Amino acid sequence: MLKNFISEFKEFAVRGNVIDMAVGIIIGGAFSPIVNSLVKDIIMPPIGFILGNVDFSNLYLPLSLSAQKYSTIKEAQDAGLVTINYGLFFNTLISFIIVSFSVFILIKAINKLKNTNKKEACAQEAATTKECPYCFSTINIKATRCPHCTSELH
Repeated sequence: MLKNFISEFKEFAVRGNVIDMAVGIIIGGAFSPIVNSLVKDIIMPPIGFILGNVDFSNLYLPLSLSAQKYSTIKEAQDAGLVTINYGLFFNTLISFIIVSFSVFILIKAINKLKNTNKKEACAQEAATTKECPYCFSTINIKATRCPHCTSELH
């Protein structure tokens, strides 16, 4: 029973799409810090500058009625305030949009390659066969007589 379980697991683990998924997860894990840095260090500073020197990573809404204001989320949380960190959410949302767009472009390119390969395969297949004009069977392009209906072909 254990031997069957292990052999089934091996079959599952070495299946092509499982390995592809694992590679995708690893690449996605490596890609995520790059996108996060792009958003945090490249995209958001100019947007913050345009909007009047706003640091999105420190935009928050305190959920208490404390009169004291804190300049960073960390200071507010260290003082015991509960906060809604909408600036961090905004950064994460932009990261998500960039990752989603990147995946969309990647999938689009892969699908284009697949369609090109299918068209080439169809073109090669079409070049070796033709359709009988009498019985509409697929026959070899070099045939002079249809093997299905025995009609003479031109």
